[in-house]
Amino acid sequence: MTSEKLVELHHHLVRIESITGNENAVGRYLANYLSGHNFTVEKQSLDASTTGEQISSSLDLTKSERFNILAYSGSSRKSRVLVSSHIDTVPPFWPYEIRNGNEIWGRGTVDAKGCVAAQIAAVQELLATGEIHEGDVAFLFVVGEETGGDGMRKANDLNLTWETAIFGEPTDLKLASGHKGNLGFRIRAKGKAGHSGYPWLGESANSMLIPALAAIDKLELPSSEKYGNTTVNIGRMEGGVAANVIAETASAQVAIRLAAGTAEDAKKMVLDAIAKIDKRLEFDFSGRGYGPVYIDSDVKGFETIVVNYGTDIPNLEGDHKRYLYGPGSILVAHSDHEHLTVDDLLTAVEGYKKLIRAALKK
Repeated sequence: MTSEKLVELHHHLVRIESITGNENAVGRYLANYLSGHNFTVEKQSLDASTTGEQISSSLDLTKSERFNILAYSGSSRKSRVLVSSHIDTVPPFWPYEIRNGNEIWGRGTVDAKGCVAAQIAAVQELLATGEIHEGDVAFLFVVGEETGGDGMRKANDLNLTWETAIFGEPTDLKLASGHKGNLGFRIRAKGKAGHSGYPWLGESANSMLIPALAAIDKLELPSSEKYGNTTVNIGRMEGGVAANVIAETASAQVAIRLAAGTAEDAKKMVLDAIAKIDKRLEFDFSGRGYGPVYIDSDVKGFETIVVNYGTDIPNLEGDHKRYLYGPGSILVAHSDHEHLTVDDLLTAVEGYKKLIRAALKK
């Protein structure tokens, strides 16, 4: 694939808004692209019980349907190596833009449509040169990674196994040797509404919630030499309806990035701390939290890195080897200045080719 074709593919992916829950349009484009380039394409709907439905280049899908894409060369869906990334993004949408001749800006340029474009280019080039054949490599592009990984968890229903899975996330073109674990939850307070001029007639849910959040923020959570400190982010807070009304309800969403221990350990620490403050508070622990994740990094020719973010790696079941690599920096992802360079994309293509070659030799 030429550099122009790579940039064009990346452009098409980025210009389509695909905030989590709204991945249909980019999924349709990607499925059409792959089937139009001689890949067998299957969609796996998250809205129906059926999986592995084969589709042609002419898709008939509702605008709201969310689906994963499994694609492979030839007729055999069984392959030795899986190449995977996600097609959803965080909000808000920022349009595609070229700056300074070589910089590509916009939502998803880095996280993770740069990975998707580079992965596709790498596999196409290896097929064109005859280095790989039917049964060697398959693609899996999933939805929902940014909000808990429902797409990758659904992919387990494909009942497929691989020797190696290569995941795409921004790693500054380095090979990640691990990433922090994650525990996410929502905490809710229920008070009693009333006129703010007579606070003794009610009970403020906000006043119930604030001490609890302060306690969570100050928890002494475990650390490790490899992953550093466990960190707490109180990402969203909401409560009450007006300044002159005692808040009847309040809630907050919290994410803990675990540097050591298990999600269950951290959950117990949170619950024990809050029980000393107010036992009336309610918790909703989202998804299946997990501890720090080991990732293979034994392919020569790469610098290595440990990353603080979470990925879909723990959501894909199996005893396959796991690699994490991709263009761009996580430090600009999820921001209004998300961007990478054309050179990043080109280098990533070569990096993915190197990882695929190494995986097939093992």
